[in-house]
Amino acid sequence: MTSKTYTRQEQEPASSEVTEVAPDVLRMQLPVSMPGLGHVNCYALIDSEGAALVDPGLPGEESWNALLDRLRQAGIPLRRVHTTVVTHSHPDHYGGSHQLREETGAELLAHTAFTPSAAADDANADVDLELLELGPEALIELWKAKLADRGSTPWGTPREPPPDEAIRRFIQSDLVSRLPRFRVPEPTSRVADNDTMRLAGRDWFAVHTPGHTTDHLCLWDPTEGVLLSGDHVLPTITPHIAGSTELEDPLAAFFDSLERVGAFTGVKVCLPAHGHPFVDVRARTTSIRQHHSERLDRLRAATAELGRAPVGAYMKELFTERAWGDMAASETFAHLEHLRVLGEAQSSRDSDGLLHYQPSAAADR
Repeated sequence: MTSKTYTRQEQEPASSEVTEVAPDVLRMQLPVSMPGLGHVNCYALIDSEGAALVDPGLPGEESWNALLDRLRQAGIPLRRVHTTVVTHSHPDHYGGSHQLREETGAELLAHTAFTPSAAADDANADVDLELLELGPEALIELWKAKLADRGSTPWGTPREPPPDEAIRRFIQSDLVSRLPRFRVPEPTSRVADNDTMRLAGRDWFAVHTPGHTTDHLCLWDPTEGVLLSGDHVLPTITPHIAGSTELEDPLAAFFDSLERVGAFTGVKVCLPAHGHPFVDVRARTTSIRQHHSERLDRLRAATAELGRAPVGAYMKELFTERAWGDMAASETFAHLEHLRVLGEAQSSRDSDGLLHYQPSAAADR
């Protein structure tokens, strides 16, 4: 039997192997089943007090058992995990932090912009209670209703629930055990840009890199030349740039963050949250920037062809049909907003609140 070939590193399933990827830094892969992702890298930073864990994976039994297995291999007793560092507010990065806090009392460190969501906690609590009485099909409808209660997207369309089958698979996994901990955690320690942290026996600098999320945090160790890049810089895929954030121009923020990290000198290894460690950060940030520049060029051409059109129409110019949906629309919206801020496009809403874009008068001249 032949093994499956993955076109992207980030798709590869989690290996149980534990490897030292920098002095006193261990890479431990945890399983993730998300579109385009097969694992998340949890890094153990070893010091005399024990270990800090960066991005401890999803909540739930599968990821937790994998983490325990990797810690055993590394000879790190669970009780000696003293800190959890979360690079940003996505569940495959923060999800395991609740259980670590409960089991070990580990401190939780994140950027100052990391914000717990009380609404998400309330929704999870409601679903948890209803699980006692509802069957799978009724729960699917409840899930959709709760999503609908969040209102419309910033571009004016109803929020789109996952396909019924995707919700069903999640329910049939370990939803009951996941929900009590599937909440955005409250950090016990917050860092701002350029703050220092003592990890692995040396100083690391906090590098705020908004774009993928508003609160994204990279860690830079100039002593050993180690960059923990989270989802900001990945080796073979480009991170999603969400348009539905409080940033006026998230794509511009992402470009600025790429330029800043790409300018670091003395990088010996970049440790991403998904995929394998790599060296040439400057080349990778340039490649990612070029990818988004090409998308902007495609939208410039599309505005000339489509004229005034909603985000969904432009989304179909950027993405293949199998990718259509809220996530693709959100990234399209981020790119269109970037063109609007640059003065190359203008936007307006119709009587139903649906946002349309068209070339600006200045861009036409």
